Amino acid sequence: MAHIPEGVLSAPVLITGALVTTAAVAYAIRKLDYDRLPQAAVLAACFFVASLVAVPAYPSSVHLLLNGLMGLMLGWLAVPALLVALLLQAVFFGFGGLLVLGVNCLNIALPALLSYYLVSPWLNRALLANNRRQLFISGMIAGAIGVAGTGALVCLALVLSGPQYLAAGKIIMLTYLPLLLVESLITGAIVGFVAKVAPELLQRQLPQPLVAEESHATN
Repeated sequence: MAHIPEGVLSAPVLITGALVTTAAVAYAIRKLDYDRLPQAAVLAACFFVASLVAVPAYPSSVHLLLNGLMGLMLGWLAVPALLVALLLQAVFFGFGGLLVLGVNCLNIALPALLSYYLVSPWLNRALLANNRRQLFISGMIAGAIGVAGTGALVCLALVLSGPQYLAAGKIIMLTYLPLLLVESLITGAIVGFVAKVAPELLQRQLPQPLVAEESHATN
């Protein structure tokens, strides 16, 4: 991700990010499953700790995201979980800032949701077939989507705020390439492990229509 600092983005980008994030959080709360709150808290804490180790990449920073993993395991609940983690980072450590909180959250949460909807069908089939190879690959894809999506959104936010950030955006995308590889491998390994010890943590969070279709197909 990138903790885009305050004073970089233009007002229209800040307002758009705040409005879209507010709408996404409101929708996620309406779909809230209170049984999943402990799981969301643990993943938000993992994100909080992992993102404290950041490599500066002006005008942003690069670090482990885990948003692809959060998307697979939490679905829409990943949005408020990420918002809380980013808020605590902004308040206690000065990462990002309150004014850019909406944009920073959107940059991470949107790829998390994309991973959830795009990878869940393949992940569901791998779980039903107990295919370890496909489980690992599905985790890798989710991790790659999380990193690539976040990098693209960070660059888009910067470029929309001013053409002077175009060069910085290109540099940021280059710094995300090694992160994409590392995070893909980490996410794939975690998904494989979770599928082995507690597969319900993954399967329960698949989009309900997809779960229904898979259940009907097995019958």
